[in-house]
Amino acid sequence: MSKVNKLLHHWLLKSVSEKAFAWLEQKQAQIASGAAERVFFTAFSAVPRYLGKQDLQLTFQDLEAAQDVIPGWYPGHWSVDQAGRTLLLLALPHDDAQGYVRSLDQVFSTADMGELVVLYQSLPLLPYPELHRHRTAEGIRSNMSNVFQAIALRNPYPADYLDNAAWNQMVLKAVFVASPLHLIWGLDRRANPELARMLADYAHERWAAKRSVTPELWRPIGRFADSAIITDLEKVLANGDIHEQEAAALACAESPLLQAQALLSRYPDLQSSIQQGNLTWSSFSRDACGELR
Repeated sequence: MSKVNKLLHHWLLKSVSEKAFAWLEQKQAQIASGAAERVFFTAFSAVPRYLGKQDLQLTFQDLEAAQDVIPGWYPGHWSVDQAGRTLLLLALPHDDAQGYVRSLDQVFSTADMGELVVLYQSLPLLPYPELHRHRTAEGIRSNMSNVFQAIALRNPYPADYLDNAAWNQMVLKAVFVASPLHLIWGLDRRANPELARMLADYAHERWAAKRSVTPELWRPIGRFADSAIITDLEKVLANGDIHEQEAAALACAESPLLQAQALLSRYPDLQSSIQQGNLTWSSFSRDACGELR
């Protein structure tokens, strides 16, 4: 049994009845032994009816164990039916990579919204994760917010496997639909010049329409800011509210340009807070966004 399977089993044992767990184990065994496809599809659909939909009762140690197995895996918001369905996905025979992907394609093609959420949030746990890039890029274009968030937020798959084009589109869409950027795993690691340009262009579109932009937009920009973006940051520092000013100051602090450092020095309180470690992107996410990673 894989480490992921062991963790999911352990968590479900704590969270569901013995009868429900026994049913799940029976279905896993049938699917793993090559039962007809209808056994999988019937069981996958029936999981909530047998296990319920309550949240997994996870401890801090459980979440740490998840991180140890797959960095970025955060099942703290998972429900028991989501964990159970993931175990059924992991039970599908997968000796043949293309056959496994075809099986997943069938599941995706018939899934309802709740099932799609499970499928996308399980991607980093499934066999052959490198073969799910196209599927993930398709999911990013979904009009269902729950599905998009299952991909973009608290999920290590995009940062680990998407190319820059798909990654940048995902981050830009997260800004567009007002998703909290600090919940995107790997946001700082995957920041890049093209994404910085796209986000700056988006900010200009919003400003032209007399609308605001989320201060988090500046987080992936700082290291790649050019002179034009420094001018944008100057505008935000001069006219923004406190959270916008803090975000712009953090972006300046991360820029290698002397122009950015000179701009930041004009705001000694913010500069001092950053230098003393009192203002960081983590503290900003907690104070301005009300949530920690």
